[in-house]
Amino acid sequence: MNLPIGSLVNVGTVILGSSIGLLLRKKFPQNIQAIIFQGVGLATLVLGMQMALQVENILILIFSLILGGILGEGIHLETRLENLGNALKIRVKSQDARFTEGLITAFLIFCVGSMTFVGAINEGLNGDRTLLYTKSILDGFTSMALASVYGVGVSFSVLPLFIVQAGLSLLAAQFQSFFSDLIIAQLTATGGALILGIGINLLDIKPIKTTNLLPALVVVIVLTLIFG
Repeated sequence: MNLPIGSLVNVGTVILGSSIGLLLRKKFPQNIQAIIFQGVGLATLVLGMQMALQVENILILIFSLILGGILGEGIHLETRLENLGNALKIRVKSQDARFTEGLITAFLIFCVGSMTFVGAINEGLNGDRTLLYTKSILDGFTSMALASVYGVGVSFSVLPLFIVQAGLSLLAAQFQSFFSDLIIAQLTATGGALILGIGINLLDIKPIKTTNLLPALVVVIVLTLIFG
């Protein structure tokens, strides 16, 4: 496989969008920032529901979330990622109070969607970057809204975004038969459940440790291979 061009384009649009969002942030009063936050939260809920409804086996999804959550809690994944985010914040000398929160939230929204899985796999399997280019445009506008609320941390989400997305493309190129339609559907549905959790957090409905649920994306692959 050649360079993961789709992921590089995606990184570029997120940097551009978040840069615009940072400029707008300085001009927006608090009430405008709040309504943008709520709009992003509602849109995130819709996206999560749309993805979750692609589930093929609901029992596998349920057990993936439960076992993944237990694993995430056991290794204190959320705390570890927050520490990494705070270390990066110190390294880049950012004074933004929501740096780490913005980085993690943006990373989750950009990286656990169906377009990430299917788009990266399509690029790896047959060089088709159409879906990743579409995702890049959407992520650019989303990063604009997120950066206007969370700040510069959104820009740095491109680091894990590129690692995850380009990594998927490279894996797909090497293990073409592994990514069946069933595994992609189950991954998409599990990612949708996590995005629903992000939307609930954005709207301050109830705090959900979506970061600690991330191992569910690995567990769902294992359970689908065994029971799918």
